[in-house]
Amino acid sequence: MALIPTTILTGFLGAGKTTLLNRILQEDHGMRIAVIENEFGQENIDNEILVQDSNEHIIEMNNGCICCTVRGDLIVGLTELARKRDAGLLAFDRVVIETTGLANPGPVAQTFFVDEEVGSHYMLDAILTVVDARHAMKQLDEYEEAQRQVGFADKLLLSKTDLVSEDDVAALTRRLKRINPRAPIAKVDFGRAPLAEVLDIRGFNLNEKLELDPDFLATETAHVHDHDHAHEHAHEHAHAGENAHHHEHSDACATDCGHADHHHAQHSDDIAAFVFKSTQPFDSAKLDEFLGGLVQVYGPRMLRYKGVLLMQGAERKVVFQGVHQLMGSDLGAKWGENEVRGSKMVFIGKNLPKDIFIRGLEQCLV
Repeated sequence: MALIPTTILTGFLGAGKTTLLNRILQEDHGMRIAVIENEFGQENIDNEILVQDSNEHIIEMNNGCICCTVRGDLIVGLTELARKRDAGLLAFDRVVIETTGLANPGPVAQTFFVDEEVGSHYMLDAILTVVDARHAMKQLDEYEEAQRQVGFADKLLLSKTDLVSEDDVAALTRRLKRINPRAPIAKVDFGRAPLAEVLDIRGFNLNEKLELDPDFLATETAHVHDHDHAHEHAHEHAHAGENAHHHEHSDACATDCGHADHHHAQHSDDIAAFVFKSTQPFDSAKLDEFLGGLVQVYGPRMLRYKGVLLMQGAERKVVFQGVHQLMGSDLGAKWGENEVRGSKMVFIGKNLPKDIFIRGLEQCLV
């Protein structure tokens, strides 16, 4: 039986997640969608084994959708839904999980990889993050959860853009792209969004499409020499820790914003992205060892990472991605005859020491 595609819908308090969901549930689209309100989404699912309250409340909608509140461990809720579906008690084709406004999407995403039962029934399609255009700048300044939700996203949906100026939307868009250059951004107007913008995004599939914001890549290229000469201080950065990186990013932010507005130049996000690119092939043994070490040391701070890799002697692309300590890879398509061969990797995380990552990856090249 085909795996059930599942979307995680996240976003800060008041961003408009429920408005979007209500439209999905009420529209006559012919899809049977099970919506899970994950009320314990902010808990670390890996550690939250005890079920607080196993009573589930299921409402069947007129258009064939169902709405279900899971009060407890998400693994138990998903497994129970799949059991009822297999037994013919419930009919649905896909699942949308709405997390609470303060939730960290990481543990929710990990559920699909750490639990065999869930993995045998469900396929994680994408993490969607709704961003409140009116309040996001302040929320990103004050709450790490808001930054995490942006960093984990496969797609960002901007709500309430009618309440702010075009300049404000542009400034917010620049900031979101700095935090997460791999997530496309679309606007949602009072929850109105074509289902194609929300479902079947395949953001979590291992494919060789690695979408990155071109402006971000241009900025990365411009700064790459600055980071290379800083490598001799890498260990100092690692031990001085988060503050060293924090200030470095703050300076970059002031430059990237493209104007001298002092208010915007102050924004300094702990969660940010950087890219590694090379046309030289990787030595697979060296790369495996280095990535394994990175995940051991920095895994909890690595939100999302993904790459298309050129390996020595391989005629096919290697595609890899991960969430925190969970990393997977697969063979992609063959390199095209006239295609420029090379590796492209993006890392999104909290105060990651970019110079250590870049230098280490360089040392894994043939």
